[in-house]
Formats: sequence, structure tokens, C-alpha cells
Amino acid sequence: MDSTTATELWDRVVGSQPAPDLWLVILTAAIALGAVVPWNVWRITRNAVTIAHEGGHALVALLSGRRLDGIRLHSDTSGLTVSRGRPTGLGMILTAAAGYTAPSLLGLAGAGLLAAGHITALLWGAAVLLAAMLVMIRNAYGMLTVVLTGAAFVLVSWLAGPQVQAAFAYGVVWFLLLGGVRPPFELQRKRRRGGAADSDADQLARLTSVPAAAWLLLFHVVTLCSLAAGARWLLGV
Repeated sequence: MDSTTATELWDRVVGSQPAPDLWLVILTAAIALGAVVPWNVWRITRNAVTIAHEGGHALVALLSGRRLDGIRLHSDTSGLTVSRGRPTGLGMILTAAAGYTAPSLLGLAGAGLLAAGHITALLWGAAVLLAAMLVMIRNAYGMLTVVLTGAAFVLVSWLAGPQVQAAFAYGVVWFLLLGGVRPPFELQRKRRRGGAADSDADQLARLTSVPAAAWLLLFHVVTLCSLAAGARWLLGV
């Protein structure tokens, strides 16, 4: 790649692109909602939320000074991130709290990028994050899902036209914002039935002596507020 091509590529990534028509923004929201609400669809699309969930655990673990041992993603849409460090303290608390909030916060960050017109930057940034996550995946199913997800971002950002890129980017962000809301409600339902005794909320309760219900409330507040703020940015209202 010569310097001219590299410069053009860099300008394309960091530059801004025109916002799509409002009808396209609303259409992508409707498609994302259709990928979240029906159970038969959600049981498949939830894998993408699990990637963001476990990625949130991993990123915060590294930022808080913990040593990341690996990430596993399973076909039942569950996941596991293993890190080493102090079993208590702020770093462990932040790591445990990051999972359920990560998809929505990523969606909110993505909405901010799209509102600023950085569609290509979002696509390339997501591909880079997925590539970094792939290094820490420790099972075959996890590698397959991350590779396929990353490949979708690369192909769209490299080969698709501006309209398709915009539709894909807006669809992904809407999905993270909407999909991030559902898992805390699912966890709440499981805990009401006596399940999920080792959930993130219960681990946080043991780490902090703050009831698991309070942590679950925090998850709800973060995800719903992220959806509200992100929707306003995406719709330009």
C-alpha cells in the first residue's frame, strides 16, 4: 500500500459521512427490534450481546490492572471471562459490573459516533475491537462467532456503498441499545425463580454487601438510560 492510498484510507476512516434519511434510521430500529423481541430470533442474535457482555468484562479487567486469562463463548449464548488478580477490591467490582452494562454503553458510544457522522470509524473500530478480543478466545465456538462477526464488519466497511454501510452501522447500534435492555430482565426473572445464584449481580452482592437487587436495578437504569439517550442521538431529536 503506497502513502497516497494509506492517506486516503485514513481520511476515509476518520472523516465524516452524511447522515442517512430518517426513514432508514427508523427502518433499522424496527429491524433491530425484530431481532430482540421474538424468542426464536433472540436465542440466535443474543450471541452478539454475549460478545459485548464478555468483552466488557475483559476490557474493564485489563483497565483495572487484572490479568486476563481468556474468554469463552458458548452455543447456549452464555459466556465466561476469567481474569486473575485480587479477588476483592474496586478492580474486581468494576469487572463484575461491566458485563450487563457493556452492550448498552457500547451502543451509546456508537450512537454518539453516528450522530457525529463517523459511520466508517464505527465499523472499523468495531472490527479492531473484535480482532483484539479474538486473541483471548479459548474455545472453538467462541472463535467462530467472533470471526464471523468481525468479518461482517470488515466486508461491509470495505466493499459496501455508503447507504449499505449506514444501514448496517445504524442497525448494529440499535441492536446493542435494544438488546442490552433484555438480559437484565431475563436475569431478574431467573432470580425470582431461584436460579442464577452465581450471576454477576450476586457476585457483586458478595463483593460489596450491597444487595443483588440493587445491582440489578443499576443494570436496568444504565441500559434504559442508554437506550433513551442513544435513540435521541440516532433520531436527531
